[in-house]
Parts: sequence; structure tokens; C-alpha cells
Amino acid sequence: MVYQGYALGADRQLSIEREGLRAGERFIDFADVAALRPISHRVIIELLSGETVEISMLGFSFDGFWEELLDSFGKRSLEALFVDEAQIMLCEGEYAIPGESGRAKIALYPDAVCILPQTSSALRIPLCFSREIVLEGYQLQLVMRSGVSYCVGKMGYDTKPFAERAAQAADLTKKQRAQALSALPLSSPFSERGLFRTKKPEQYWNAAFGDGVCALEFFTGEDAATYLYRFSEPRELFLQMLEEAAEAVGIHREIIYLTDEQINEKPLYRMAVARSAAVRFLRMRSDGRLIHSANHAAKLREYLNV
Repeated sequence: MVYQGYALGADRQLSIEREGLRAGERFIDFADVAALRPISHRVIIELLSGETVEISMLGFSFDGFWEELLDSFGKRSLEALFVDEAQIMLCEGEYAIPGESGRAKIALYPDAVCILPQTSSALRIPLCFSREIVLEGYQLQLVMRSGVSYCVGKMGYDTKPFAERAAQAADLTKKQRAQALSALPLSSPFSERGLFRTKKPEQYWNAAFGDGVCALEFFTGEDAATYLYRFSEPRELFLQMLEEAAEAVGIHREIIYLTDEQINEKPLYRMAVARSAAVRFLRMRSDGRLIHSANHAAKLREYLNV
């Protein structure tokens, strides 16, 4: 839908697209948005660059414009979080995550809870790594195995059903994941195995370790390559973080090894890096790739020093 409003110093046609907002000849990519705020029938768009864009004089179209803008921003954030499963519930309520709180759209999927605020802090919480899910009054606490805690709640009559379904989804995805993991093959020098997304057990990874180094082999049916990492954490801690990062990234391995300059040219990947600590974890420890060739095995053993 095309709206008419005042923005960037003039009356302009406004159209909300999948990737951002077009205001006259100016296109504002959602990847560049820090926050969206409705204030006194105006929409304030705060950009990561520090620029603020104000949209006003929308008249009776204000509510429709705001809802469409926020909905499109949330959907684009879900793309950046690589969410592609069917949604179970979508509610509106309060949230509290490390460093931020407020009101947001809160979505439940078979394998995750997603928080979609009016800021660039959209978050996907994988249920397979949850330690406990507890409803206390009108607040649902999701405590992860790492000890990090997230809170969502005050969703009206949806609060209790959301909590019940989230707990059921967590139990089911953990069982499905354990069953799939037990069936995955493993051969030397690889000593650890894992899944990406629970619903796609045919896509998995194997990991081999040396002293402070790790080689990760993707089995996704695509061109084969081995991804290399250096780490300083204790091995068990690194492996736990690796499991969570691989689950978050899924099979989108390109995002791991592209340079910062290349990432900046891909708005969706810029959003993914900004929204996911797991993506940043893999990128920060990336140490290159080994393309499969005749001497791949020898190069791998040399890298691992085994």
C-alpha cells in the first residue's frame, strides 16, 4: 500500500517493502534501522548511523502505516534470524533480555521463541538449549543451559497457553534432537557431531579438535568444505558455544567466512550479524576453510597437528 506523509523535509509517497521503507527517492533498509518509535501520531526512525528520520502528517492512515511498518520490520528480522518454520503462536507482551526490556511481538515456533521488539534487538531463543521454562504469575522465564535468562509475559489471555505450548515444544524438540543425533555417523579424526536445525536431521556437522583449533565439516548436500576455527576457551565451553552457534546459523555457512566488507554489501547478513551473538562467535573465531581436494586429509591432519 502507498501512503502519503511528510518526511525528509517534504510531502512524499511512502511505501513499505519487504526489505525496508521507500520515502520518495530515499530507501531506508531495515538493516540500517536501530529503532522504530510512534510518538504523537509521528513515526520516528532511528538509524544505526545516528540519523533520525521523522514521518508525520499521515492523517487517518497513521495506524495502518505503523502496523504495516512494524510487521514488515519484524518479518525481516525473522529472515535475518533464519527462521523458516511454521509459527505456532504470535502474541504481544513484555520482554526482558540482557540489556533491554519493553513491549514486543512474541512468537512461538516448534523449535524457538522469538522476540520481535521495535528495535534492532530481535532475538531467537532455541528451545533445545533451554534448561527450564517456568511461568511465574504473568511472566515466563526461559533459562538456558548457559545460565542466561530471558523473560516474556503479560500477554493477556495468551500468557498461559503460550507457556504451556512453549514447554511442550521444548520437550518435543529435545527428544527429536537427541534421537537424530544418536543416528549421525562419525569417523576419525572427527570426534563430535551435531545438528543445525532440529527439523532437518539430514543436515548435520562433525567437529575435529587439535590444541586450540577445531575443524568443522558440514554435511548439507552442497559443495564440500571444512571450516577452521581457533579458540582460547576450554574445549568443552567452546564446543557448547559451537553447538549453539551452528544451530543459530543453520546451513547458511557463507555468513561465517565472508569479510566484513562483503557482509556490509548484503543487508540481510548485516542484520544477522547484528542480531545474533552466535553468528558473531563463529565469525570471530573463523580461521579459514579447506576445500575438498586430493590432499584434503593431509592438510586437515596438519592443521589439527594429529
